[in-house]
Amino acid sequence: MSAPRLEIDLDKITHNARVLVEDLGERGIAVTGVTKAALGAVEVAKAMLRAGVSGLGDSRIENIEAMRHQRIAAPIMLIRSPMLSQAERVVKSADISFNTELSVVRRLSAAAQDADRVHGIVLMVELGDLREGILPVDLIGAAREVLRLPNLELTGIGVNLACHSGMAPDANNMAALSTLADEVEAALDVSLEIVSGGNSANLNWALGKGKVGRINHLRLGEAILLGCEPLHRAPVDGLHTDAITLVAEVIESKTKPSLPWGTLAETAFGGDVTSTDTGDMSRAILALGEQDMDPGGLVPPDGLAILGASGDHLLIDCGKRRLQVGTEVRFAVNYSALIRAMTSPFVDKAMARGRTARPSLNLA
Repeated sequence: MSAPRLEIDLDKITHNARVLVEDLGERGIAVTGVTKAALGAVEVAKAMLRAGVSGLGDSRIENIEAMRHQRIAAPIMLIRSPMLSQAERVVKSADISFNTELSVVRRLSAAAQDADRVHGIVLMVELGDLREGILPVDLIGAAREVLRLPNLELTGIGVNLACHSGMAPDANNMAALSTLADEVEAALDVSLEIVSGGNSANLNWALGKGKVGRINHLRLGEAILLGCEPLHRAPVDGLHTDAITLVAEVIESKTKPSLPWGTLAETAFGGDVTSTDTGDMSRAILALGEQDMDPGGLVPPDGLAILGASGDHLLIDCGKRRLQVGTEVRFAVNYSALIRAMTSPFVDKAMARGRTARPSLNLA
């Protein structure tokens, strides 16, 4: 099997999704499985659907189109506000989209009319993270506009937290979202199907002992794929944290000094490297670089340490070991390393159920 590659254990992904669906279901919260980190891979989508997620979500219409091309018929949400230029594609392939701009909503209405379809709208509310959202004071007016437009359905409201500013979901902001749902329904005489509280960062709150209020929906990607919650990158009880592994091959293995020599300037990516003189050291280079992943998001095996990376090379301190050329080294990944590796065309993606791994044709 070629390297570098991501080894993706589909059964572990299904297990993680099923545990979350069941645990959150007991709290009255449905789960949308988010496929964006997997580039809409049909194998990952099906692994989530086998677990009982209520539907799929992705931030890129291209990924949604790819899943539809692979005959995924489940409900799919576009969880990033649509581009005006892609309104027709959004209406054709996504059942629901998350929106913050009325100009986009109007374009979606026109596209839905032309396609003779009804498109669902979830209005995103700004509650402090300052990434996206309608200010609460403007929410009822925006909802009224959605109701006025033909071929649209006001499906619900939602919020996103813990992304731009790291604002954690908690009892206060979730109660605020619940209150806004009540206010929209009372002012406009509607019933909101979805009150979406956020993403994997909501798990500590959602699985706690407090009241969930009107929150009945979460969009989960990182927790399903990596088994952790994003606030502190802590493992979630009962979930696999090794469903996805990055494998790279050694292309050089030598003993070299620990200090560089000569006149120092900036590195290939503009940083500085601080080195400590520890004498000669066993070093290895792996065929994997900044172009393929985020080196800060890799967790090496015990006994190895990451020294740094250039565009095409990952440098490893081998400690007391000596890695042979051709040896494969396996790394755990965080979300940042995962999404960059998934996006790289130079990293193979091998899907696995049980012990049998196979290359994923639609990701290569």
